[in-house]
Parts: sequence; C-alpha cells; structure tokens
Amino acid sequence: MEKEKKKDKGGMMSVIAALGANVLVAISKFVGFAVSGSAAMLNESIHSIVDCGNELLLLVGNRQAEAKISERHPFGQARAKYFYSMVVAMMLFFAGGALGIMEAAQKLFHPEHSVENTWLVMAILLFGLMVESASLHVAFKEIKELNKDRLPLCRFLRESRHSEILIIFAEDSCAVVGLLIALAGTLLSHFTGNPFYDALSGVLIGILLCAAALLLAREFYSLLIGESVTEKDLARLKGSFNRPEVDRLINIKTIHLSPTDILVTAKIDVRDEYETRTPELINDIERHIRAAFPAYNIYIYIETDKYREDYKR
Repeated sequence: MEKEKKKDKGGMMSVIAALGANVLVAISKFVGFAVSGSAAMLNESIHSIVDCGNELLLLVGNRQAEAKISERHPFGQARAKYFYSMVVAMMLFFAGGALGIMEAAQKLFHPEHSVENTWLVMAILLFGLMVESASLHVAFKEIKELNKDRLPLCRFLRESRHSEILIIFAEDSCAVVGLLIALAGTLLSHFTGNPFYDALSGVLIGILLCAAALLLAREFYSLLIGESVTEKDLARLKGSFNRPEVDRLINIKTIHLSPTDILVTAKIDVRDEYETRTPELINDIERHIRAAFPAYNIYIYIETDKYREDYKR
C-alpha cells in the first residue's frame, strides 16, 4: 500500500533566508538610489525587488505542491514547484533583467546623468554584499545537506531535482556578483568623474540576470517535461530486480514527479518455476525499492511478461 506523501522541505530554508535578506537589502538600495541617482543602484534595487518576488512565488509553489492526491491529480501536485520555478525564471528574473537594462541604457546616453553621495552608495552596497553573502552561505549549507553523494557543485546543480535550491543559488550568486559590479562601477565613476561606468555597470547587471534566467529556464523546462532518476539511482533500482526468480528485467522507466516523488514502472520476465509466486515476488521487490530509497515517496507499478527479441518499448 502506498505510504502517505511526505512533505518536501529540501531547499526551503534557503528560500526563507533569502527573502529576509532581500527585504533588508531592497530597502537600503532604494534609499541609496534616492540620495544618489545611481543607475547601478537603481538596477540593484530592481534586482532585490525581483528577488523578493522570487521567494514569495517559491513559497506559494511549495504550498501548492503539498496539495493532497485527488481524482483529478492522482499523483498529487508536487510538480507545482517546477511550474512556479519556471515562472520565477522567466517572468521575474528575465523581466527584472530586461527592465534593468532599459533603465541603465537610458542613463548611459544621458549626459546629465551623475552620481552623488558616492560614499553612502558604497556603504549601502557593502551592506548588501554582507547580507547577500550570508544568504548565499545558507544556500551552500542546504546544498551540502542535499548533496548526499558529495558530487562536485556544478554536477550537483545539473543533476538536482530541487528546483528551489537552483533558483536561490542562482539568485544569491547573481546578487553577490551584481553588487561587486555595482561597486566597481561606482568607484570608477567616482575616481574618473565619468558617470558612464555607473550606467555600464547597471547594463552588465541586467545582462547577468537575463543570462541566469535563460539557464534556469532550460533546466526547469526539462524538469517540467519530466526527468528520469539519476544514473546512480537507476542502478540502485535495477539492483532490486537482481534475484533468482527474475529471468530478465525487460524494461524499466522512471520519472521525477517532484524532488522526492518518483514514478517507477517495470516489466519483468519471471522464471517459469516461480510464476505461482509472482504476487509475493512483486511485493518483495517493492519493499526492497522503498527500503533503498527511504527519503523518497515512490509509486511503483510492475507487470510480468515474456521477453522477446523483437520487444519494443
């Protein structure tokens, strides 16, 4: 019997930490823009507002993903996380980046554009850098907890089915890099007396956001369409069928319904002498699979058949 659906909290602490950090940073950046007129500071303010919207949507998605199984949604709505992550990537990340580029580009070609109260701007940017770095540290801690196989960071991010941790890591990383770009632009404008560098840094920050949006959208498209389990997990699943009663594992297909919800379908060829024990065999295989993946909620469907050379999936 299918066990009760578990609530997936993986990655959500980093979402809450990022929301708190971005509220503080957004307020400070808007104050900085109001007293300086800095294009980079305006772009960073937009960036922080976008980030706050990101976290709110991720929290909505997490709540929606916990909806109970129904006749209309027999596997629940766990994949809602992927939908809301896609919305965050395209509607907020990309829109925020594009808006930032347009605002900075206007100042880039306005000779009257100037940056005032430079040292206050730098102080606010440094404050933001400290807060965002703390938020990024929380994201790294969650990645360490989720990365049980101790994969290299890039490989983990590529193979992870936790869309929210991908969003937060990209968001916090872009925030830190964006603040460093804004600092560089502010310093160059201050010491050269040329506001061009401030406006240029604003454009670069917008491009950074748009690039992150495109990379995330590509990953979330794959998750929405449906990704199989990792190669390592597939090998563990196949191991559950390695037993004397099974003549051949004819076919096995898997799909992630959420970071911790998996659908497994398999077709096996049972040896003739064990056919009378098929129900007990299938139940035992299911128990073995669930024991091998204690952190997952797994839907398992196994049927028997006779293998043929011309078998097609």
